[in-house]
Parts: sequence; structure tokens; C-alpha cells
Amino acid sequence: MAEHYHAHLDVIVDGEPVSVPANLGIDSGSGAMAPLHTHTDDGVIHIEATTKGEVFTLGQLFTEWDVPLTTDQIGGLRAGNENALTAYVDGDAVTGDPAQIQLRPRQEIALVFGPQDQQVDVPRTYDFQGGE
Repeated sequence: MAEHYHAHLDVIVDGEPVSVPANLGIDSGSGAMAPLHTHTDDGVIHIEATTKGEVFTLGQLFTEWDVPLTTDQIGGLRAGNENALTAYVDGDAVTGDPAQIQLRPRQEIALVFGPQDQQVDVPRTYDFQGGE
């Protein structure tokens, strides 16, 4: 493994947190792990690259999760009318396709879906345990 780092993902729907499942990207039979995977349901994403400098995106994690992620969709939820999907990186709103967000060490990513006028406390950081 040439690089190993962690990022964190929060998913918030209608003001409520949604768990990111444990064991995304891990084959239950063989234990083989994709370069992007989770071990627990706390939203910590493990990035283990075989090539230094390899680029990984949030969309790749959602592919492992088998959940659609586009500019206006997360899973079965579609933005429009009164609802919006907004992506944040380290507490700052980002535009464009959230699936294209590049994962970086110790990054806090939040995807927020719900009424456009809803006030949500968006996390700016995550307390990575043990220096993750």
C-alpha cells in the first residue's frame, strides 16, 4: 500500500443523520477490501491506495454503497421543488457534482438533503481517533 489516509462523511436528511454503513467495499466472503472502504458505521472512510497520488472521489464510495449520487440525487431522494441537496467540504458549501469531490486526508464531507430553507448545523471537522 503506497498511501493510507482517512476522510469522514456525514449524511443528513431532513435534519437527521443517516448512518454510513460499516463494511462498504469489503467482500464478506473473502475479506478483500476495495481501496475505498469502511469498517464501522461512523462515517470514517478508509482510503488505501496502491499508487501514491492516486485520486479517489466520493462517487467511488457511493458506487461501493450502491447508492446513486448526482447533483440532484442521493439514493431515492431527488432535489427539486422545496428540497435541495448541498455538499460541504470542511464546512464550506461546494458546487457541482458531489460525486466528483476528491477525497483528501482528514477531510470532513457533509451531504445535506432537505428543505432549502432548513437550517442545519454542518460539521467543519471530525475528531479522528488515534490520528486517523
